[in-house]
Amino acid sequence: MSLLKIERDGAVTTLTIDRAETMNPLGSPGDGDEFARVCTEINRDMGVACVVLTGAGRAFSAGGDIKAMREKTGTFGGSTPAISDGYRDNIHMMLRALHSIRVPVIAAVNGPAIGLGCDVACLADIRIASEKAKFGVTFLKLGIIPGDGGTWILPRVIGMSRAADLFYTGDVIDAATAQDWGLVSKVVPHENLLDEAKAKAQKIASMPPHSLRQSKMLLRQGQQINYDTALEMAANTQAMMHTTEDHAEGVAALIEKRTAEFKGQ
Repeated sequence: MSLLKIERDGAVTTLTIDRAETMNPLGSPGDGDEFARVCTEINRDMGVACVVLTGAGRAFSAGGDIKAMREKTGTFGGSTPAISDGYRDNIHMMLRALHSIRVPVIAAVNGPAIGLGCDVACLADIRIASEKAKFGVTFLKLGIIPGDGGTWILPRVIGMSRAADLFYTGDVIDAATAQDWGLVSKVVPHENLLDEAKAKAQKIASMPPHSLRQSKMLLRQGQQINYDTALEMAANTQAMMHTTEDHAEGVAALIEKRTAEFKGQ
């Protein structure tokens, strides 16, 4: 059974983590391969301009499969080297694939996003939460550590102090606190969540495709490089953008006081 349900509406692709009966656990064998395949297809399709990621049922994702951990099966079974390889070849593959998506990703967090589920949400560019959403990184309560790179992900979203607070206590915060902490940009009524996320996605998708993808690349690179390198990358990328038909269209539309029609050229 597929992990991801895929729906397309124009330039917006919605990915739904589809294990609703068990609160959308992640990390089963094959999950990394499926994420890698889907994300590669998105990157190769210039007709996709934005992705909405959400969960089926009442959870976004409750994280790693606790039953598999108890039974020591799948990714969580075998010797120490086997478990280590399971993380590298499955869970890390899933996270790398999501992080590598070249178009903006909006996480529509419909319910609990816990552990691995929280870190998956935090890899999105924008997070919109239902009032029913909850967030936590409860690894220590299970006697493990954030094996998904969460100690790299979460401080970049909410800062070191608040990330440490969540990791060390195992506390779970509600949607209002998540917004106050900058973990999500907006909290909306539960029944409006997908409509809000898809409306945001359609607005993003109206932007020129090449400039949109390049802007995401520069935002990501800007977290790792120094300012001089960022300026050099901006100069080179901007020079390419100035030669596109979409740039000419954007300038003309602004002067003529009309809506631009970008064609990815």
